[in-house]
Amino acid sequence: MNKNYIYIFCISVVLSACGGSQKIEEQPLIPKSPVQVTTIRIGSIDDNLTLSATSIYLKRNVITSEIPAFITKVNIHLGDKVLKGQVLYELQTKERKALGKQVISADTALANFGNIKIYSPASGIISTFDKQQTGDYVLEGTQLCTIAESNDLAFQINVPYEFIQFTKVGDPCMITLPDNSTHKATITTPLTAMNTLAQTQTILAKCHEVLFLPENLIVKVLVTKPSSINKQVIAKQCVLSDEMMQEFWVMKLMNDSTAVRVPVVIGNKNDKEVEINSPQFGVNDRIITNGNYGLADTAFVKITK
Repeated sequence: MNKNYIYIFCISVVLSACGGSQKIEEQPLIPKSPVQVTTIRIGSIDDNLTLSATSIYLKRNVITSEIPAFITKVNIHLGDKVLKGQVLYELQTKERKALGKQVISADTALANFGNIKIYSPASGIISTFDKQQTGDYVLEGTQLCTIAESNDLAFQINVPYEFIQFTKVGDPCMITLPDNSTHKATITTPLTAMNTLAQTQTILAKCHEVLFLPENLIVKVLVTKPSSINKQVIAKQCVLSDEMMQEFWVMKLMNDSTAVRVPVVIGNKNDKEVEINSPQFGVNDRIITNGNYGLADTAFVKITK
């Protein structure tokens, strides 16, 4: 009888041991997220600040009649480009008109008597066109048209006050017109007035070349924000942020299977890379570039090619 009890007890112990080992084998494996990694490079990024601007002519020439006369010919139209020395108007005095064609043709000395030509004093664009009808009689000093001088074309840039440090007098910039053509320019004059609503300051820039553009044309101005040459630079997709773009972080590998969240302070950026101002990473530190979105602060990962 005792032998039977001993036999049953031994079988129970064996079964318990087998059941315990089965439980150990059934423990679930921890899933690992597939990721790709990269390393930090030392360099810099020139960050282009894009601002809006409008074209403006700083100087205008008002063309007036030198004497009382009749307008006999008009050689311009509103918006025309004119060159310095170009004939704008031809006038005829009332004295010449009174003599008549027969008297004038009979005396060669009177060939140019009473004929007045009005020349353009500068190159530019006809911005106002006050007298355009031939046969009109104008008095001395009557305004005929206005020329906006192309040499004094400038661009009024609206600069948010926090970016004033990047738009100092003498700094270069790039003007991009609506047709996507680009033109080099230089910051020339800051104006003292601020736009109270937008909190922007108006700064003038002038192109290096002579342009014939309509006034109040809206353009883009690219200003380069300078950067130190010894910055940590990393691929843009490595850097994650919260919804408000206030906090930034990267996922750094501690070993081949564990990644941790590391808060970072970013600097200049472009469409491909971002500068990391802090903390300082090692050149061999591995940062997740693909597969980092949605990872926990500490995550198990698997490096893929």
